[in-house]
Amino acid sequence: MREIVLDTETTGIDPLNGDRVVEIGCVELFNHVATGKHYHTYLNPERDMPAEAEAVHGLSAAFLSDKPLFPAIVGDFLAFIADAPLVIHNASFDVGFLNMELVRIGMGKLSNPVVDTVKIARKRFPGAPASLDALCRRFDIDNSNRTLHGALLDSQLLAEVYLELMGGRQPDLVLAGSPAQNRAALDAGVIRSDRTFRPARPHAPAPDELAAHETFVKGLKNAAWLAS
Repeated sequence: MREIVLDTETTGIDPLNGDRVVEIGCVELFNHVATGKHYHTYLNPERDMPAEAEAVHGLSAAFLSDKPLFPAIVGDFLAFIADAPLVIHNASFDVGFLNMELVRIGMGKLSNPVVDTVKIARKRFPGAPASLDALCRRFDIDNSNRTLHGALLDSQLLAEVYLELMGGRQPDLVLAGSPAQNRAALDAGVIRSDRTFRPARPHAPAPDELAAHETFVKGLKNAAWLAS
């Protein structure tokens, strides 16, 4: 099962009011295992960068001025996500912005299934904080590099959080190779397992057990075992 963990950074919180996407980060999962493949781009929003937004992600208008426009990257972006389910933290925000960018250039909205990790976290831990930082702390995931929001870093952290929200990696599915080796093994249908297999133990009844059963049956009225 292929899934894409996705995050965006923007110029604000309202795509209907002219705010734009300035960064997209995606991480590929295969059977809940990161493959090492990712997609990342910065975007020129063709507008100013509000100070409050820059304080969140650190992306200035000057830095973004020579980055590609959304139409230039949309083909590669859509090819990467394909029809895979999208795993997003507070999905309505990111999907709303991406759909606005698509509609702006005359394309259809995203039709991918969406998994919202905020909803999963609130269902699993009612009343507890559900921010990405809070979930990293809960699951002891190192987010010390997250001094600012960043779409690729946040999608990598979210991939780890998502795995924990789904119950954690099962021991029999732990892959010890590199991401490329893991992907090749998964594509080939090979999953590493270090379990020691033991022959089945004999379980035929012992003579004393058969005798005890026969005595028990004789004490029953209309025992089914005695019907011919």
